[in-house]
Amino acid sequence: MAIFTDPIREHADFGPGDAEWLHLLVGDWQMVADLAFADLALWFPHPDLGYIALAHVRPSTTHTVFHGDFVGEGIRSDLQPLVDKAWNSRSIERSSETNWSSDMALRVEAVPMVRNGRTLAVVTTHMDLSSSRMPSRLELTYRQCAYDLLRMGTLGLWPDFASPTGSRRGAPRVGDGLIRLDAEGMVQYASPNGVSAFRRLGDGEALEGRSLAEVTASLLKDRRMVDETLPLVVTGRMPWRSEIESRGVSLSLRAIPLRDEQQRFGALVLCRDVSELRRREMELVTKDATIREIHHRVKNNLQTVAALLRMQSRRMVSDEAKQGLEQAMRRVATIALVHETLSQGLTQSVDFDELIGRQFRLSAEVASPSQQVRTERSGTFGELPSDLATPLALVINELVTNAVEHGLEGRAGTVWLIADRSEGEDGEELTVTIADDGVGLPDTPHVEGLGLQIVRTLVTSELGGTIQWQPREGGGTAVQIRLSLAGK
Repeated sequence: MAIFTDPIREHADFGPGDAEWLHLLVGDWQMVADLAFADLALWFPHPDLGYIALAHVRPSTTHTVFHGDFVGEGIRSDLQPLVDKAWNSRSIERSSETNWSSDMALRVEAVPMVRNGRTLAVVTTHMDLSSSRMPSRLELTYRQCAYDLLRMGTLGLWPDFASPTGSRRGAPRVGDGLIRLDAEGMVQYASPNGVSAFRRLGDGEALEGRSLAEVTASLLKDRRMVDETLPLVVTGRMPWRSEIESRGVSLSLRAIPLRDEQQRFGALVLCRDVSELRRREMELVTKDATIREIHHRVKNNLQTVAALLRMQSRRMVSDEAKQGLEQAMRRVATIALVHETLSQGLTQSVDFDELIGRQFRLSAEVASPSQQVRTERSGTFGELPSDLATPLALVINELVTNAVEHGLEGRAGTVWLIADRSEGEDGEELTVTIADDGVGLPDTPHVEGLGLQIVRTLVTSELGGTIQWQPREGGGTAVQIRLSLAGK
């Protein structure tokens, strides 16, 4: 999907950061639409269409004016003069008469977005005036806040690149709670949801007329756990996000300083009760830690089993029994390696390239204590789910061991491991090839040993794939495994 600035790249004379500034605007203008109780549209000059609509946002605090999508279309002829005037004057322009759209009376304003003395685009606000009721104090305050933000846009002061775009969930929205501060950090207005949010923290008095910083400080029980950005947020001095916790309630706060050409004259603070979100995040963290601990303990138990098998093999008299126990020990160690990898991450996926890189070399070395065997690996496995990683690691271990013991038959040689992850007809596929430059396939059918029986069972039953033995070009044997990753 093309980003919204793509249609104007040929015509825009943007400087460094201009396009990013417009993207920052569109990423945050839902707040302005909610405050203004109006639809917002972003316009840019176009040689054929007059102006082209780059983006459109509908308010969540009232009904929308435009039910259809007009992004990518040209501007209406009755709206273009107002947008032209705002583009050239670099100041907010309001339509001199009420525009009628269907059964609604609209008030339209055009707001130029100016950065470094150049108009980059024009935002139009479309507010429905058909309602006859008197606006409440909340509506009047919200609309004033929207005007202040748009006015800052004409001065290049908003949006602010210093605003964090962190990944923490629970970003406050206008409907969650809004508090307006003056330049000294005193509360001028607090929406009902904003008052309720602080009541849940333990503040039982009205917020208006009080210092938000002092209110917040009185609610803090453990000063050592305070976010260092909190003082700058509750005073409205920086456009940052912070969080406060008290009485088991977590409140996310976001400040937007209000400025003009000379000074900061106030701030908006959006607040949201994120207690339930944080509780669920803590549960997920606890579950992740538990899963990692389980994998770690499984790995330790498997290593204990491998050690017991090693001790038992030393007591064996017959070479066949000793060899059987050593093979069992290698298989257990392979499974333990997968669990060790899973215990170090937060997901149930494995970076199989890192895991098999160590296992591939180890399998060849253990199977050839008296041979000179080179190992070469190419291709990429990528991330694989754990339910595939364990059987696939076992299969590769068995096939590498088989290639060294029966393919090379005691002489020096090379074993290759090749991975090919590609798109097939039914989705993503993985092809794994283990090859050697040994004696090649036998002329007559032979009885499969336990190792190859394990390989066939795992490939067909656990991996849902296919396996094929064939002569390698240049001599030796190549074993090819194909399995589907679709839905994995």
